[in-house]
Amino acid sequence: MSTPPYIPSSSPYIWGERYGKRVLQPIGPYQKIVQEVRAEIAEKARKKLILHHCTNCSDLDFVKRHLSTASLFCRSVVSMGYLTQQQMEHAAERYLLGMSRDGGVIFWQLSSSGKMYDGKIMYYRNDCHRDHDHKPTWVMSELKKFYLEDFPDLAAGLPSTHCLFGAHLITPTPCSSPGMGGEHEKGGMPLQKETVAVVESEKTAFIMSEIYPQYEWLAAGGMNELTASKLFLLKGRKIILFPDTDENHMAYNTWYKVCKEAMFLLGQNIYLSPLLEQQATKDQKKRKIDIADFYFEKYLEKY
Repeated sequence: MSTPPYIPSSSPYIWGERYGKRVLQPIGPYQKIVQEVRAEIAEKARKKLILHHCTNCSDLDFVKRHLSTASLFCRSVVSMGYLTQQQMEHAAERYLLGMSRDGGVIFWQLSSSGKMYDGKIMYYRNDCHRDHDHKPTWVMSELKKFYLEDFPDLAAGLPSTHCLFGAHLITPTPCSSPGMGGEHEKGGMPLQKETVAVVESEKTAFIMSEIYPQYEWLAAGGMNELTASKLFLLKGRKIILFPDTDENHMAYNTWYKVCKEAMFLLGQNIYLSPLLEQQATKDQKKRKIDIADFYFEKYLEKY
C-alpha cells in the first residue's frame, strides 16, 4: 500500500482526531490520493481482515458490531451438553461474546468502566476443546497488523494491556444496560454478586457462570496471566481463586504467590481453593483439568 500523505496518529487503529479529519474531509490535490487509499483499504479488508474497525465509534459500539452466538465454540458448548441453548445465550449476552469473520469466538476484555482493553480470538473443535492447529490471536494485534502494515516498527512499539475477562460485570457500566446482559433490578441497575470466582480460562468462566450463578465468574486468560494488580478491582468482595491442576502443582503454586501478593495489596483475605489439588485423580492431574472439567466428570459419574 502506498504511504499516505499524512502522519498516522499515535494509535492509528483508533483513528485520531487530526488523522480522521484529514481523511474524512480531503481537499485539494490530496483528494484523489485519499480516495485511492480508502479503496485499497476497503479491498484489503474485504480479502483478509478478520475484523472491521469503524470511525467515530465508542469501544462498546465496536464490541456490539461483533456480538454473535454463531461461533463453533457457542454451538459446541450446547451440543456437548455443557449448557442448554438458553443458558448459552444468557451467558453470551452477559459476557458479550463475539465472532471473527473466520469463525473464531471473541472473548472481549472490557474494564469495569466499559473501556475495551482487547479481545482474544480463539478457535474450538466440535467437541468444545481447543483447536491447537489454529493459534489464538488478539483483536488489537490484528488491527495493528492491518492499519500499520507499512509501519511495522510503530506497530511493534504500541503497548497491549489486558484485564480480567468479565471485569465489566463487576460494576455498573454501559455494557450492563438492559438487553446487554446481566441480571437487573428495577431501574436497570445490575445486581452485584458478593463473591467473585476467578479461573484460568474464559471457557471455564463462561460455563461455570450458569452452573453456579451465585458467583460472578471471571477469567485470567491463562496460568501466568493472573496478577495482583488485576485483582484490585475486586477489592471489598469475597474472592475465590480456582487454579487448574497438574502433576507438578505448578498452577496452584503460581497462583499461591499471586494470592499472597494480592492480599497484601488489597488488605483483605483471598481464598485459594485446594479442591482440585485434593480431589482430582492422577489421571485428571495429568490431563490438567479445571474446575468445569472436574464438575462435569463428577456429575457424569452419577448417571
